[in-house]
Amino acid sequence: MMTRSRFIACLCLALVPSVNAATAPAEEAKKIEALIAHIASLKKAVFIRNGKEYDAASAAKFLKGKWEANDKEIKTAAEFIEKVATKSSTSGKAYRIRLEDGKETDCGPYLTEQLKKG
Repeated sequence: MMTRSRFIACLCLALVPSVNAATAPAEEAKKIEALIAHIASLKKAVFIRNGKEYDAASAAKFLKGKWEANDKEIKTAAEFIEKVATKSSTSGKAYRIRLEDGKETDCGPYLTEQLKKG
């Protein structure tokens, strides 16, 4: 039979969040969500992933899904850019964005600049 103090100790340990279940702190999650929202707002931009073109809504949805799939590895907005929004984990090719003015750039540096703007 478990003693009362041992039961309370076990209960306390069960309530402590697991280190392995780490996700982005709230402030960093807001920054990531703002980056995704920025991508979604670029209605006339074209996003290029593995040679295929996507609209802003599709790109934002893809990045959000990729973030959710890798959330245990992402603790900051900078890590989100580096690990999720820079290149394809399948092909290694950089994600590109063609802005409304026709200028094309890699998504990683573009989003890093947006993060700096806050």
